[in-house]
Amino acid sequence: MITNVNVFDGVHEKLIKDANVVVTGNLISEVSTEPLAVAGGKVIDGGGRTLMPGLTDAHFHIMHAHISSREILVNDLGYLTLAGAEAAEATLMRGFTTVRDAGGPVFGIKKMIDEGRYTGPRIYPSGAYITQTSGHGDFRFPTAITRKDGRELLDGEIMGWTKVADGVPQVMRRVRENLMSGATQIKVMAGGGVASFSDPLDVRQYTLEEMKAAVDTAATWNTYVLVHAYSDVAVRGALEAGVQSIDHGQMITEDTAKLIKKKDAWLSLQPLLNDEDAPPFPEGSFEQQKFLEMTQGTEKAYTLAKKHDLKVAFGSDLQNGAEIAAKQGKALTKLTRWYEPWEVLKMATSTNYQLFKLSGPRDPYPGKNGVIEKGALADLLLVDGNPLENIDLIADPEKNFDLIMKDGKIYKNTLD
Repeated sequence: MITNVNVFDGVHEKLIKDANVVVTGNLISEVSTEPLAVAGGKVIDGGGRTLMPGLTDAHFHIMHAHISSREILVNDLGYLTLAGAEAAEATLMRGFTTVRDAGGPVFGIKKMIDEGRYTGPRIYPSGAYITQTSGHGDFRFPTAITRKDGRELLDGEIMGWTKVADGVPQVMRRVRENLMSGATQIKVMAGGGVASFSDPLDVRQYTLEEMKAAVDTAATWNTYVLVHAYSDVAVRGALEAGVQSIDHGQMITEDTAKLIKKKDAWLSLQPLLNDEDAPPFPEGSFEQQKFLEMTQGTEKAYTLAKKHDLKVAFGSDLQNGAEIAAKQGKALTKLTRWYEPWEVLKMATSTNYQLFKLSGPRDPYPGKNGVIEKGALADLLLVDGNPLENIDLIADPEKNFDLIMKDGKIYKNTLD
């Protein structure tokens, strides 16, 4: 039992003051402002701290978080998996108890975590990126063409990073392979990217028929597609095909925001800005030019999302090194440019979980989460202070998180 806490329940603006929360097994069994007695149980005195649901990230890459793109190209899968395991543990210890992994060979790490043999967050895995030739997930250098039909697999395909598929039959096959491997949702590259050698931002990747094939095939397994798409044309193409989760979307127009609303789709947006946390692309490089173009749209995208009351999820998309990934909580605090602190924390708890649950029967963690209420899964943080008044507390989890619990198990407790 956790006593003497003020509870942010993941939904409402007002804290539940002077509350007691009982955890039985992996579930919250009671939330009350009345004194509670639990025979034989461990009691933690919260000392007036704030108890809240564990944080979540709707666009993260466990396998990319602690390594650079270059390291992916020059190291074997054993090295990369250990780096991913390191990143998984660090993610949980930042208070992120769940992530939707937006691409990479993370299935083994997820299984080890779920079996209780390694420390890390709950992971909703997408598996390998599905990309067209020349798409954002085609990691070849532009000079590495042409390939024969009936070709050998690329190194990235062998290791499970990416799957290059052209035409409806290939797209359907690659989607089914990911589902067979344990994907909870499917990740498709629908438009140009920033950190890539050859694809410009303005392009739409995949035809309507190809994208619809991915959506329809995922639907046969009762789950959904999320797409990488910055540009307006890429977002519209994905929406026309029935995609339910638009990831990024910084360059949308007002008409496209209206279309997202009409389609009842999600905008999984990241607060990517040209600020002190901008990636160090070489001055004047193709990647830097694309980054600047993309980040110029961030302010407008959030403004449009609020104006049209879109379903917005929080994702960080932080990768390329442990120091960068460590700013996951800081990325969340940047949302206060557009939202109140309680709205930010709601987005990163209960709201994100609404998106995760689109995976339906593919959900590896059935049950309520992202909230503090009776019957919900016990993923909890105890914060030294009130993040609804000072959200910057989230940016320094080592200092400010006194308790981290996932699935009823304590991973950090400074109060003993």
